[in-house]
Order: sequence, then structure tokens, then C-alpha cells
Amino acid sequence: MAKPKTFFACQSCGSISPKWLGKCPDCGGWNTMVEEREVVDTSPRASVSRLTGAEKNHPTPIAQIVSEGEHRTSLGIGELDRVLGGGLVKGSVVLVGGDPGIGKSTLMLQAMEELASRGVRVLYVSGEESPRQIKLRGERLGATSEGLLVLAENSLEDILRHASEVGPGAIVVDSIQTLYTPDISSAPGSISQVREGAARLVMYAKTTGTPVFIVGHVTKDGSIAGPRVLEHMVDTVLYFEGDRGHAFRILRAVKNRFGSTNEIGVFEMKGAGLREVKNPSEIFLAERLPDVTGSAVVSTVEGTRPIMAELQALVTPSSFGTPRRTAIGVEYGRFTLLLAVLEKRVGLHLMGQDVYVNVVGGLKVEEPSVDLGLIAAVASAFKDMPVPARTVLMGEVGLGGEVRAVTNAEMRVREAAKLGFDRCIMPRSNLKKLPKIKGIELVGVDQVDGALEALFG
Repeated sequence: MAKPKTFFACQSCGSISPKWLGKCPDCGGWNTMVEEREVVDTSPRASVSRLTGAEKNHPTPIAQIVSEGEHRTSLGIGELDRVLGGGLVKGSVVLVGGDPGIGKSTLMLQAMEELASRGVRVLYVSGEESPRQIKLRGERLGATSEGLLVLAENSLEDILRHASEVGPGAIVVDSIQTLYTPDISSAPGSISQVREGAARLVMYAKTTGTPVFIVGHVTKDGSIAGPRVLEHMVDTVLYFEGDRGHAFRILRAVKNRFGSTNEIGVFEMKGAGLREVKNPSEIFLAERLPDVTGSAVVSTVEGTRPIMAELQALVTPSSFGTPRRTAIGVEYGRFTLLLAVLEKRVGLHLMGQDVYVNVVGGLKVEEPSVDLGLIAAVASAFKDMPVPARTVLMGEVGLGGEVRAVTNAEMRVREAAKLGFDRCIMPRSNLKKLPKIKGIELVGVDQVDGALEALFG
């Protein structure tokens, strides 16, 4: 017999409370606790494996388990394949999140068109748009293949029934927050509905071997809306990042059971959809002006690809007692730490200065190898002396002012030489292990003051 269960769930983080609270105790959100009812079925059921369909499972030695190998299907979009780890794995579930209007639906429709054009039947399920709206976007993107099937549906049971009848090679559900099942009395988009919908889609993917893409909404702080368990249930979590003021979009993997989480894909939004950017370094450095103070080029590695990015800094006298510190594209804590190193180890008096730092192009840089470039940009702005235009910097900076080694140094230097840079300031410990590379001068430094001496004399 089914027993109704009433509880209050936070619509931002999924925290559950037996009573209503004005402020969520976990995420701190105000007025996010919503009453939900869940039906708990206490009747005995047969022991059936949801993932394999077998009546019973038995413990099996891992050496006796037959491995089918990891066959990947290319989606025809190189940047998307790169982020997924080389292609789409059979039976995988991919969760795609991003701000409204960033291009999630556009990317999914383009990817499904690429599959459909190669003879793979795909199913695009939309709970937010009508078939006519999808058709209009498809005409703009050139998605007109007969194998691309469009379904406007919110009922989870009907979606799974149509999928069983069609037998598609891939499914897109846009979005998980619009699905509902009558087994749960909560409204679509609630914690219970999202969790149940995702669980059934994962079950379908694993039992049939059909790859499933799930598009998810995000909250105001940028995380995927719904319970945190949603990200644990799927195989891959992708975030589509970008600023509406920029044409570039960055697809980043934060979880991937079949590949690296360090890879990024770079796209440019055009009138006819998303276009791949195969050499992001040239794009990010295209509008860089030479001999401008506060500008430095750094080398960062995203997965298997080195990227040259421009760091900009602006230092101005503060009008208030407490100077402002603003960092866009770099970690704020790391930024303030490096300012303290400049103040203590180099002797730059920044306590009376407002300092602003920005990574050009909307790129977010988290690697510590950009520390030396950030320090050079701030020192350049403070001294009003430009960093040489064809010089690239790399190196992690410690609290003692020492410049520490970075990984993949040779790959970074070769990429810089290919883009026309003729001088590289890097850790001396890396320089000892590098072969001579034609066309670029390598300068090894041990301390921050030595690097600034090499730059400004």
C-alpha cells in the first residue's frame, strides 16, 4: 500500500527538511523550500536488475567479466568530441548545463544533425519548444535530415514509449526540468521529478545502450538546478560557458567517466549556429595591441592543447581608504596572494592602488602556470612600462617569490614559437630539461625579481 510522504525540498540544492524554512540550511538560499509529496510504494516487488534486465545478479570475479572495449562514435564536431574524450560512448549519459541563451539547444541540434546526416536515426525531445520552433532553428542551422526526429513532449512515460518504438541511435532531452511523471505528485521541475526523470533516462540508456544527452537549467550562481545527485547519476557533465558580450563559447567538462576533465572546446556563435575554433590562441590574441602597458601573454594547457591567452592589468591610485581588487577570469584568492608577493618580495607599493585584472576573450584560467604572467602584467601597469609584445611567460610563483616549474613545458614553448613569439621567460628548472627550439629564445629565472629584471631591465 502506498503511503503519501510530505517534505520540503530546496529548489536550488535539493536539501530536504521535514518543515518549511525561510532559508535553506545548506546553500543559504532564501524562500527556496517548496512542499513536495512523494509516494513511497511499500508493496513487495520481484528482484529485477534495472541496469541489466536480468532476474538475478551474482558476484563475478573481475577477470571473468567480458569487456566489449570502448567504441566511440564521432559526432562530427571536433571540439565536442574532444571534450567528450574522443567521441560518444555507447550507453553514456551526458548532462549539459549553461546560462539561458548560451547555445545549449543549438549545439545539441547541430550534433544530432551531424549524426543524422550519416544515417543514424536520432530523437530530439523538447519540452520547451514546439516542433515549428525547432524547425525554424533547424532551417537556420541547416538541420534538415530525414533521420532527425523531433518530439515535443513532457510526459516521461510517453517519451520512453516513443524511444522504444523508434529505437534511435541517440536521444536529446531538452530539458530535464520540463519532464514529469504521474507517479510523483510534485510539479515539473521539482526535486523529486528531476531526480526520478534522470533515474529513468539513465536506466533506459544502460539497458538499451543508447547515448542520452540531458539539457539542464542552471541557478543564478551558475550551478545546474536540481539535486546534486543529478550530477552523480550521469557519466559526463558539461558546462557551456560564455559572456553574451563575447561571440566565443567554451564547453568545459567537469566530470567525465570516459575521458579527461581538463579538455575544453571553443566555439564562436555565428548567425548560422556555432562554429568550431580550432586554434583558440590566434582568436584570443587577434586584437592585442603591441606596446600597451599592463598586457602580458601567458601559456596555459587545457587537457592536451596549449593555449596562449592575454592577461590585462590596470593599476590606478585608490580614492578610498581600502583599495579595490577585481579579478575576472582568474581565481580571486590566487590573485590577492600574488599581489602580496609583489608587495613583500619585490617592493611594489600596491596598498594605495586599485588593481584590476582581466583575461581577454572571456576565458577562465585556473592553472598556476599563469602566475608569472599575472605578476608581469601588474608590474607593467604599475611601472607604466610595456611587456615586449613577442614575449610569453610561464611559471608558478611561490610565497617566497620563487618561480617553480610547470608541466608540459616543451609543448607550451613549441606552441608559442609556432605563433610567432621569439622570447619565453620560464622557470630555470624547466629550462635545464628542454632541447633547443628554433626561433625562440628561452630565458630561465629563479625569482620573481629576476623575471621582472629580464622584462624591464
